Amino acid sequence: MKKILMVARFFPPEGSATSFRTLRFVRQLVKIGWDVTVVTAAPSQYERYDAKLVTTVPGQVRVIQAKGYDLWQWFQSWRCRRIEQRSVGRQSDAARTPAVRAGGSLRAWAREMDRRVEAWWYQPDVDMPWIRPGIKACLEVCADQRPTIIWANAGRLSAFQIAREVSKHTGVPYVLDFDDAWTVTSNDHDRRRPKAATGRIRRGMYELLKGAHAVIFRYESEAECFWRAYPGALQASRIYIIPNGFEAPIESFAALPGDKCTLLYSGTLPDYRYDTLLQALGELKEKEPEVVKQLRLRFVGEGMEPLAAEVHVRGLSNMVEASGPVSFEEVSRLQRDAHALLALGRPATMKGYELFAGAKLFGYLKGGRPIVGVLPPDETKQVLIRVGAKTVADVDSVPEIVAVLRTLLEKWSAGDLASLVPDRKACEAYSSERQTEILVRALEGVPPEKPFIPGAQTIPPSLRDIEDPKWLQGGC
Repeated sequence: MKKILMVARFFPPEGSATSFRTLRFVRQLVKIGWDVTVVTAAPSQYERYDAKLVTTVPGQVRVIQAKGYDLWQWFQSWRCRRIEQRSVGRQSDAARTPAVRAGGSLRAWAREMDRRVEAWWYQPDVDMPWIRPGIKACLEVCADQRPTIIWANAGRLSAFQIAREVSKHTGVPYVLDFDDAWTVTSNDHDRRRPKAATGRIRRGMYELLKGAHAVIFRYESEAECFWRAYPGALQASRIYIIPNGFEAPIESFAALPGDKCTLLYSGTLPDYRYDTLLQALGELKEKEPEVVKQLRLRFVGEGMEPLAAEVHVRGLSNMVEASGPVSFEEVSRLQRDAHALLALGRPATMKGYELFAGAKLFGYLKGGRPIVGVLPPDETKQVLIRVGAKTVADVDSVPEIVAVLRTLLEKWSAGDLASLVPDRKACEAYSSERQTEILVRALEGVPPEKPFIPGAQTIPPSLRDIEDPKWLQGGC
């Protein structure tokens, strides 16, 4: 029996989207006879705790939790919980006194100072504290039952560092799995980091790529970006493409009765763009008020407060509902109850937004329902085009968004929503069963059936600076 050590910062009971890629691979590898051990982090606070997810991990899988936080992060988690408890029942912002608002501004300034200090201290990412405990746990696993291969998921870059250090000590080869385009794209933490530290992290990534047994990217465009950003670090024959996916089967479509057509968005919202969608809803409400009465948009997840405030200001509360995060099980139920599912994209101000296709998109494909996309030219749009989605609009075109919503309502009224469901066979290409075949090739060192061809893809406009010679040193 082949043994694999999987290193992943996020794993159940963590219910954030990043956990699911590792969970799918674990379940599929067990099905085909691999012996699986997972080393993950025990955080000071889960992003989205979901105890029921633990029951989906096969019983024969060893899951080892390494301490994933330090005293400062424990204190910050404790403080966040206190703030959340105190915020219950507070007055609305509009009703607060100037003194209270000023206090809020002071706290915002203090939080920004905290984030800046953390960007200087926590490198390569905020989960730096779990690197040493993670290495220790992995070495103990290797000493007890030496694995055939080490696989690391880039939910955080720190997992890559753990895999490489363990490989150095044991001689066990490692595979890097990119769940995010770390170092090529950037988040707020990266932008606050000193340039010298950014340069060290990028040079470290060069060595990680160069020493890897295989490297897995989600898309050809992502692989192309790393190929050009780190010239000489990668071998084309060791590059594998595995998008995010879902576990089969795809659900059957059966539109529920009701007096309204429900369009569901689930997941985190703050980093996504929805301004033009609200403009389109406002235009529909003004020009076709009777039609709009048939439409309901339901948003469920983190960071809904700004949306709720804007919906109120625009007078769209009769069409748009917003509520907080729920369990994976509840999200699945809401999807089954919805007539269609909504996909949004990242704003063009976000570096590397073109490479984005959220994990929830593939949960949507499994749902077997029409998918409405309000998107920039990103990987989400490319996936929806590949599966034959007919309700995709340019995020910068309010008329296109209006037309897509009209199409959805017309098909719903005619009882013909099934005609908008993406092509089932095309969707099956993203099933984890299909993807496991590629994963096993990467783990065993067998060249991919579809080889990566350098230069066949173009670099997204927002990432063209990666070809600047100064980029690798942190200068761009």
